[in-house]
Amino acid sequence: MKTPTLSHVLFNAQQTTTVTKSNHPEQNLTTHQEIICQFFLDIVKQQSPDLVLSEFERLFINPVGLLQSEPQKAVKELLLSNKQSDFINTLKRSIYILLNNWIFSRKYKPAQDLLELISNLTNRQSTLSVSVKNLRGWLNNFINSEDYEELKLFVSRYDNREKEHWKSRYTSYLLAPQYTNSKNLIEQREAARGLAKQLQEEFKFDLAMYTAHSHSASSKNRKTENPTDLGDEALRLIKKVVGKRSAFNYVSLGNIFIKQTQRLTYSAFKQSLLKYLIFSLDNQGLAEALKTGLTKKLEFLYQTSNEEELSDALLLKTCNRVIEYLTTEKDGKPSSLFVSLASQGNPLTLSILLLKIILICPPSRTYLEVCMAKLIQNYESYSPEECHWVINFLEISKIILTIYTENVRYNLVNMENVNLTNQSINDGDSYRVFSQTKWGM
Repeated sequence: MKTPTLSHVLFNAQQTTTVTKSNHPEQNLTTHQEIICQFFLDIVKQQSPDLVLSEFERLFINPVGLLQSEPQKAVKELLLSNKQSDFINTLKRSIYILLNNWIFSRKYKPAQDLLELISNLTNRQSTLSVSVKNLRGWLNNFINSEDYEELKLFVSRYDNREKEHWKSRYTSYLLAPQYTNSKNLIEQREAARGLAKQLQEEFKFDLAMYTAHSHSASSKNRKTENPTDLGDEALRLIKKVVGKRSAFNYVSLGNIFIKQTQRLTYSAFKQSLLKYLIFSLDNQGLAEALKTGLTKKLEFLYQTSNEEELSDALLLKTCNRVIEYLTTEKDGKPSSLFVSLASQGNPLTLSILLLKIILICPPSRTYLEVCMAKLIQNYESYSPEECHWVINFLEISKIILTIYTENVRYNLVNMENVNLTNQSINDGDSYRVFSQTKWGM
């Protein structure tokens, strides 16, 4: 496998080549915003990060004694308009233009320096200028806003001080609410989506390298980097999951389900969906409990569509609702099914259920990541010891989704010609995992 490159990123710096037009009703203010944003878009590609940061400071942080360049005039006009929202939107767009270019060019320190430059506003000298006082007040409001917290989340991936919290391992999930929120600026959504994709690519690569080298001779003398928080259990889990080779593995089962449910009425589809989810569960008692818990929810779900033929839109809505049943309620609180499964020793079963949903409706992957973010936010005040079962579920889910939904094929190879059983896979070294890229995806 190759090391992840910028070509893997869904939205990278090369794609952000024009400034998206705002929909502000006052054309003059729109023009001022575009002048400023286009200015940063131009210089971030041409100048060093230090010079760009200096220009950012001169425009937004300390605009005293400025020459009247076009960007400086535009900032002055925004201040004179006395509309804080327009100024903040311009500030945010400028910030995310810089972050999009720096982070996806692997220039992480300037991103941290930019955040520090903004956060050190309180150390600035006072001024008698009314317009600059307004600017400082607006900047202080921005620093105390949710927008600034989202900005810190974006940059914290590259700040060692932030990595101490367990939630930093799941930044790709935490970014999902940012890039799915249509109210956010397009620059922010692109930056968040691109970084989330980059982090997923890094984990995919690291997991493949870990499995590839975990049994190599060179790794006997040095510990292979484990990208998970599961320790040696990670490799045993991978062997167990990859070892489920049969005519009814998860991908095959998903494909069969899709074919068999075409042209069904919605009511018949919901009944088939329930059977599909609990099919092949080893624990029959758990299967019955899930059947009981999901039957009533599915029975009353979108009842007015029961006699309609299943459509793509209805499939997506239904899969999103089932994801909620298994993770979080609409108010963001953990669902009863999530707590009972994840906290009582069944995180793998829960992860497989979520995988089954994604395999029959890939667009639901994004909604699953949003729900994961809600779970993390709900437990973020807990110590790792207090919510170890939540962390365990998150780690297992990352592995399961990576193995079955990414373009890497994991193969279990018998090194000693031993019969393939769960016991031998879990306990011995007879089987080794090899990975290879699946072309054509």
